[in-house]
Formats: sequence, structure tokens, C-alpha cells
Amino acid sequence: MKKLKLDIVGLSYSQTQSGAYALVLGEVSGRRRLPIIIGSFEAQAIAIEIEKMTPSRPLTHDLFKTFAQAYQIQIQEVIIYNLIDGIFYSKLICSDGKKTIEIDARTSDGIAMAVRFNCPIYTYEFILSTAGIVIEGNDFVYLENMSEAPEEKTTPSAAGNYTSLSDEELKAKLQEALADEAYEKAAKLRDELNKRKAS
Repeated sequence: MKKLKLDIVGLSYSQTQSGAYALVLGEVSGRRRLPIIIGSFEAQAIAIEIEKMTPSRPLTHDLFKTFAQAYQIQIQEVIIYNLIDGIFYSKLICSDGKKTIEIDARTSDGIAMAVRFNCPIYTYEFILSTAGIVIEGNDFVYLENMSEAPEEKTTPSAAGNYTSLSDEELKAKLQEALADEAYEKAAKLRDELNKRKAS
């Protein structure tokens, strides 16, 4: 069966499931998108690696990567190979240079490992044709502030406090938040800094 390569298109708070996030994968050189609902821990693990944020202590996925590399094991690819009753099934293709093995994984964990090992993500046509969404036009934007939970959306004053801080104060608070493992706060501080750089 021919494999189709996917890229991470975006990660945002799920509007349909409380406490969950929507991870959106896009077909490389295609217009289809594959939305997958994942938990907040996995969403944070993916976002932290994508944004190149450094937690003060290793997250579970970082520990797995360090452990694997200590024994010269690399993840070569992640394959979303099945979809049964709305649940995606994935596996990691791992190699130590001599033998290659497949390890069953939750899709969210597989993606979190793919971003850490910088390896490709694949799926099959039947999965994209079943669960994929075709996007028309180029103005479809998925990437939102993934750390914004509904209760935080209703209190704009919390985000407004950051606008009064200087760049140096923001950077200091960002380092503080990372040291405290307050990744949601860190993401907001980082977004404020990025907004200032862009303007």
C-alpha cells in the first residue's frame, strides 16, 4: 500500500471536546487535512518541541528520546496505519542500524516522538479518504494559540497584563515560567514577544 506523507499544519484548542486539542495533519502536496483530537498533555508535548521551548526537567517524550538514543535507536518514521470506530492506530518504525522493529503507539505519542526525532509522518489513502477534510483556497488557518483554554478566553485581562511589560520583563517571566514548568503561561509570554517582533 502506498504511503502518503503528512505535515503538522496546526494545533488548537478543540471547540467540540472540553479539555482536548485538535492536531491537524496536512497531506504534503495535497489539499486534504486530517484532524485528530488529542489530550492536553500530548498537545503541550508537541507544541513545546515545535516551538523549541526548553522545559526545566525532561518531559516523558524527551526521556523516551534520550533513552532510545542512549542505545543507538532511531525512530525512522511514524505511520498512522488504521482507523477503527473513530480511533487512529499508529506505529513507530525504529532501527538500531542492524534491525528494524515496529512499536504500537497512540497517534498523539507517535507525533510527539516524530517532532523530537525529526522523522516523517505517513498514512494511507483509505484513512485520508475516510477521515480527511478537503480545504478549498489558501486562506485556511489552523494554527492558533494552543494553550488557550476556554476559561482563559473569557478573561482577556490576564493576557492584557503582558502588554504593559517591557521586552526584558517578558523574557525574564518566560524563563521563570519555564523553570516552574508553567508551559501554558510560557506559551502566552512567547506569543506576546513574537507579536512584538512581527510589528
